[in-house]
Amino acid sequence: MAEYAPFTAHNGFVLPPIGLGTYRLNGDAGAESVAAAVRAGYRLLDTAVNYENEGSVGRGVRLAGDSGAGVIVTSKLPGRHHEAPANQTSIEESRSRIGVDAIGLHLIHWPNPSQAQYVDAWQGLIDARERGVVDQIGVSNFLLEHLERIEGETGVRPVVNQLEVHPYFPQVEAVEAHGELGIITEAWSPIGRAGAILSEPVIRELAQSHECTPVQVVLAWHAARGVVSIPRSQHLERQRENLAAVDVVLDEAEVSAITALGRSDGRLFGADPRTHEEM
Repeated sequence: MAEYAPFTAHNGFVLPPIGLGTYRLNGDAGAESVAAAVRAGYRLLDTAVNYENEGSVGRGVRLAGDSGAGVIVTSKLPGRHHEAPANQTSIEESRSRIGVDAIGLHLIHWPNPSQAQYVDAWQGLIDARERGVVDQIGVSNFLLEHLERIEGETGVRPVVNQLEVHPYFPQVEAVEAHGELGIITEAWSPIGRAGAILSEPVIRELAQSHECTPVQVVLAWHAARGVVSIPRSQHLERQRENLAAVDVVLDEAEVSAITALGRSDGRLFGADPRTHEEM
């Protein structure tokens, strides 16, 4: 993973270029999938209160034994817990479900701007970090205006902003702005839910020329842009394949050709952070 790692935030916090998304990895089967991924070399796991699998993710890390040392588990504060003191209780409950003394990285899941409580939620994460409940704090699905407001009102800048990013929605402006601010961009749905993106001629041609899979091309594109991707897979072979994408080195022209697939209506999830509410 030396080609693209590490990605470093403004405060020195480091993340690997590829982590594991765990949405729908639930129960004992989910824990076993997480354990297999950790043994395979994953050092970043992504969960959330709303995924209802924090316990299985934490158990998976423990099942991995010594391989789990140094793994960063990310969780997220849901919209229904933005206001104090609910935000503190929510973070503490996440810590208990994961089974750690301090959560490696905790994010606000969505800004939910109509509630106008995301600054309160951010202050809650700051307080939790100061109390040692979490190690690092960030956000998810925040627009630049949201980032400016929380830093302006608290003086604290997130280390991560996790966004929908894939070739149909490359988020060029946000990725560039994050880079200038020292905020690491993380991509959820990084391969566009394995849909039409993987059949795009440019992706297919690059996969052939680099002797890799279309998925690996897309994950390498993220890494080349300085974006952490968190693809989800429950199968060990696919997990290993995803992790090996860091060995696929794309040049500037190849990266630009993939970025050019971007569309003005490229969102696949259909949730605009200006209006989307997720409780």
